[in-house]
Amino acid sequence: MRRRLPSSPPSELMEKGNGKSQNARICFLASLSAVFWIFLLYFHFIVLGGTRTDVNVSVDTSLKFQPLPTNTPVRVEEIPHVIPPVMAGNHLSTDKRFNDYATNSSKAIRVKTPVQAPNVSVQAAPPKNVNTTPARVIDSGVKKEKTHVDTPNESVKANSPAHVAHAPAKEEKKYVETPEYPFMRALRTAENKSDPCGGRYIYVHELPPIFNEDMVKHCKSLSKWTNMCIFTNNAGLGPPLENTEGVFSNTGWYATNQFAVDVIFSNRMKQYDCLTKDSSLAAAVFVPFYAGFDIARYLWGYNISTRDAASLALVEWLMKRPEWNVMGGKDHFLVAGRITWDFRRLSEEESDWGNKLLFLPAARNMSMLVVESSPWNANDFGIPYPTYFHPAHDSDVFIWQDRMRKLERKWLFSFAGAPRPDNPKSIRGQIIDQCRSSKVGKLLECDFGESKCHLPSSIMQMFQSSLFCLQPQGDSYTRRSAFDSMLAGCIPVFFHPGSAYTQYTWHLPKNYTTYSVFIPEDDIRKNKITIEERLSQISPEQVKIMRENVINLIPSLIYADPRSKLETLKDAFDVSVKAIIDKVTRLRRNIIEGRTEYDNFIEENSWKYALLDEGQREAGGHEWDPFFSKPKPQEEEVNSEAAKNSWKNEQRNRSS
Repeated sequence: MRRRLPSSPPSELMEKGNGKSQNARICFLASLSAVFWIFLLYFHFIVLGGTRTDVNVSVDTSLKFQPLPTNTPVRVEEIPHVIPPVMAGNHLSTDKRFNDYATNSSKAIRVKTPVQAPNVSVQAAPPKNVNTTPARVIDSGVKKEKTHVDTPNESVKANSPAHVAHAPAKEEKKYVETPEYPFMRALRTAENKSDPCGGRYIYVHELPPIFNEDMVKHCKSLSKWTNMCIFTNNAGLGPPLENTEGVFSNTGWYATNQFAVDVIFSNRMKQYDCLTKDSSLAAAVFVPFYAGFDIARYLWGYNISTRDAASLALVEWLMKRPEWNVMGGKDHFLVAGRITWDFRRLSEEESDWGNKLLFLPAARNMSMLVVESSPWNANDFGIPYPTYFHPAHDSDVFIWQDRMRKLERKWLFSFAGAPRPDNPKSIRGQIIDQCRSSKVGKLLECDFGESKCHLPSSIMQMFQSSLFCLQPQGDSYTRRSAFDSMLAGCIPVFFHPGSAYTQYTWHLPKNYTTYSVFIPEDDIRKNKITIEERLSQISPEQVKIMRENVINLIPSLIYADPRSKLETLKDAFDVSVKAIIDKVTRLRRNIIEGRTEYDNFIEENSWKYALLDEGQREAGGHEWDPFFSKPKPQEEEVNSEAAKNSWKNEQRNRSS
């Protein structure tokens, strides 16, 4: 009997194939073997290989990625929410480690990883009822808070499909770290509709008295020529004005010093209805430093070390506070009731003017409110000069507005001021000449010595009897007179955009033609047109509309009595605080979203950005560019000289 080979076919096939040749059997066996090996290779590479690829490439909503190693290249195709850049100190950094965290979402996250990359560890996503309660953040950067989630008991490796298919059903509580900005709690208050102060809280630093109260106590040292104690009375409003000539109202009028905003603003802040002792709720942080009073006492006869001492001490004190670390001071603001040039000393020369507060690195992060800002710097903002009117109630304002509407105004235009013979660029001399020669113009000369121009009643009486009030540059861009005239319902006429339009963008309409007239200085210098001709072109109907607009602006241009509170009206203080809060809130949201407010921001063009239309992110060419060409060193010196002259003239006026 012949032995059968192990690979021979079954006996029934052998019996059927007894009559066939040996070659046929060999072909059959070879074909059968080939089919077997093809099937084996297909199962190994296609079925098993495809399953492993799917696990590595596509993860559905039941899986959540943990942080990847920093050396693992990852391309995110779709992430519903990406963690924003982190604020490191005073600057933004795009730390990719935080961007590798994906937040809870109903959308799938697809991550493609190179073949040579390390295996990615994943774990099941939390159920829909995730309990997330972030802890309070107190440090300066982004804190990775522990957020409570329910996750499976066991991590599943991407290259182990068996584990994915057989994940244990038992679950236990774990913690997943998520980034959190230290100002998030303050932003969330705005979402609480039941809180009337949501998104409006202000935290006020409790400064040592050397930075504020001590200056008021030693008020005689605030001026070399004038006893400033008179003007720090009544919460900074000064002595009451008597209404002997019937020019004022019976109450609410004071002989307020034009540089007293430091005290007035700080006292108004004490009446703010949304103060908080919890800085984590604050939409902004107020620094009650009397910067204007500080520099005023040292402008004459003191070295630069003395002039800078308080500013340097203030910055040192602030930077040690935990509130500073939240945004590196970018949520802080302070008020200085003087022009910006008093705080922008250009050198360390003893003969140079002012101090260097606004050039200190820390101060560059803060917002400083001044009565005249720089068009080329981004850390100061213009607020109105104080007028003589400080109402205690809404009704005081309404009565005054109605009175201004009914006045008969016999003069087409008027001007209160003195010439500037030492300034060749000044057009005041030509304006004075035109006022003298016009039958419809009124002039109140304010030369040094005895003059009615120094009496509030004389100034206000002239403004109340004029349709238009001329407001050329003084020693610097701005004048208190502009606000006194608008308080009297007189339409202001400006000759330089830096006198109002680029200064008080929080308080005045962007469309300046609705409330004022603009005559370029060159038109006066070159005698292109007279002031009388230009103003006579405006129809009586248009004059009436413009005057009504000016009168409606009065509440936002005055500072209410700090010892009381207006019921419904918003004064200059309210407008300023809201603008600061809006500014800080935009900055915080931009940090979260990883974006900037403007594209290609250029600080030398700072004056342009407040004039941009809604949605504009870049400042291009502007019709006022010739007025604000980039400052050269000699131009900066001119600004410092203007500040010095402004101080001299103010002191001479007070001493006359």
